[in-house]
Amino acid sequence: MFEKVNPAHPDKLADRIAGAIVDTAYRKEENPKIAVEVLLGHGMCHIITETSVHIPKGDITSIVQRIVGNVKISVQEVPQDGHLSRNQDDGFRCGDNGIFKGVPVTEEQKKLTGIAADIYGKHPYDGKYILDGDNLTICQSKAETQQLKKTYKKAVVNPLGNWTGGTDVDSGATNRKLGSDMGDSVTGGGLHGKDLSKADVSVNIWAWLKAQETGTVVELSCSIGDDTVGGTPYSEIVETARKYISGLGGFEKFAEWGLIR
Repeated sequence: MFEKVNPAHPDKLADRIAGAIVDTAYRKEENPKIAVEVLLGHGMCHIITETSVHIPKGDITSIVQRIVGNVKISVQEVPQDGHLSRNQDDGFRCGDNGIFKGVPVTEEQKKLTGIAADIYGKHPYDGKYILDGDNLTICQSKAETQQLKKTYKKAVVNPLGNWTGGTDVDSGATNRKLGSDMGDSVTGGGLHGKDLSKADVSVNIWAWLKAQETGTVVELSCSIGDDTVGGTPYSEIVETARKYISGLGGFEKFAEWGLIR
């Protein structure tokens, strides 16, 4: 059983905004320290950034308008906590306490992700999809229900009929769709809106990649300040995650589909 949402789902819009702000921080500084929270919906976007590098509100406004259109924007920028920042002064160390479990992606998860990507390619609007064995449920906004039923003959499509979707129907918040992003993998934190020094980003990516490589479950934990995790130098974990994010095209692109894409 698996649920997948597409990049136009309100929660994914929030993740993408947060990711784009982190991308901006990395263009300004090689190793910024930043955490971004986004709450979006009903004509309003609230953003809080804890950051080592100033990001002008105009840059943030451009990001929000590009991703969701014209909404009212509230931005609060504060510096990262001094204790947390000093933790990274002499090299990369775990930026938080955390638990992480990477799990190989299942055939069911691959199948549904493919379905979600195919539908989104034709209908790039808010959508959510569930696969439970042979039972497929499709909720896709701004798409003709009967047309989708012709393509997916055994699926339950838009149970309440055609709908508009988007942020006027639902609110969005960062890291609220981790099940869609991670499948059976587990984390104590969230993947999105954070720099690579944060274990929630780098150790999650590391554990997930190792699980795909080995075909086995990978379980790790860390304490703030650790310079190794599971016997691997934290700096190596960070650089592996950096390469992975870079290969996708940045944090915003990562946020579109999460780890399962």
